[in-house]
Amino acid sequence: MQSKIVISHPTGNANTRAAVNGLYKFNVLESFHTSIACFKGSCLYALTFLPGLKKIRRREFDKVLKPYTHCYPWKELIRNLPLKSCKYVNVDNVYYDLDKKVATYLHKHRDEIDAVYAYDDGAFHSFVQAHKDGIKCFFDLPIIHWRTYQSLLKNEEIKNPQWAATLGVFGDSLEKLTRKDEELKMADCIMVASSFTKQSIVEDFPYHLNAEICVIPYGFPAIYSKRCYEPTDNRRLKFLFVGRLSQSKGLSYLFEAMESFKDAIDLTIVGSGNIDSCSILKEKLAQHKYIPYLSHDDVLREMRKNDVFIFPSLFEGFGMVITEAMSQGTPVLTTNRTCGRDFIRDEENGWLVQPASVDDLKNKLKLIIEKKDRLEFIGRAAMKTASERPWSKYEQELISVLKSKL
Repeated sequence: MQSKIVISHPTGNANTRAAVNGLYKFNVLESFHTSIACFKGSCLYALTFLPGLKKIRRREFDKVLKPYTHCYPWKELIRNLPLKSCKYVNVDNVYYDLDKKVATYLHKHRDEIDAVYAYDDGAFHSFVQAHKDGIKCFFDLPIIHWRTYQSLLKNEEIKNPQWAATLGVFGDSLEKLTRKDEELKMADCIMVASSFTKQSIVEDFPYHLNAEICVIPYGFPAIYSKRCYEPTDNRRLKFLFVGRLSQSKGLSYLFEAMESFKDAIDLTIVGSGNIDSCSILKEKLAQHKYIPYLSHDDVLREMRKNDVFIFPSLFEGFGMVITEAMSQGTPVLTTNRTCGRDFIRDEENGWLVQPASVDDLKNKLKLIIEKKDRLEFIGRAAMKTASERPWSKYEQELISVLKSKL
């Protein structure tokens, strides 16, 4: 009899969708648990055309998954309502509530389930129950280990205090951090999407792990094969940054490096953040083209308009904007603490720099300008890399690992 796996995630982002699709395609999906899921033809889908409910359509899933899907919507619906009372329901509450519901489901259906697949912050109660019922625990960590990111952010706060306001609050409660550790300890197998995420666990998790850490990079979006490249002779180069306006994305280093190339590069910044609380961020944004928000489709179009996508993040669990840019044929300049280190061959299909290094950024920008005639070649090489790893490849690799652990 084929093994069956329960999978849960409150919001069903791109990587979760691929995991669920893979489980279904390979006939190992027992059930999918989430907060909100809508399917074409359903009453909920019809309501998404009403004002204020359009964003629920982002939770649309393939109709074939409907018989397998269990929804627990109320906390997530309340969280998204524009009411003052909603401040008492946050994303942590949504994760916790779903985790408890899945734990109850696991016990009730324990004779029909071989494994549970859950994500960071939403696995603790599910795993506790799974251990009691002899069910395997598969854990997915989409971000770097919490000790690593806290250490990096604290160092940045000391190093660049004028940018500290953009870092936000990174002091999770002791209870939450303890749950994060316990989730890792209880896992029978740990899935991560980048080699840097694996490194963060290996180097900074202080306890013994029974589980193997498997690096399975996410897939790329479909490539834009009609990409046209504008000749670079006698014009300034166009660089694009898309992301949260936080110093964790390396913003101070980006702006400082760009100071030396005012006559050669136009920089566009797309993203939102706590701008009013950081005077230096507001000052720097005024010196470049700034777009507070673009839809996902418009972001992809903007990527195609630019020569280089620049993303000097201090760390990422993966960094999907990198794979999105490469799929559009836009070469990426990023750091070796992102998925770039797993996909980019320096100066062949993109460029890699050390994080938090203005000098490294400057040297690479100078090189790009000097060899700007190679931008189309590097962009097409980036697109080729993207074409070789569609989401279906992620699905196949993930299911292959899971089956080997059952």
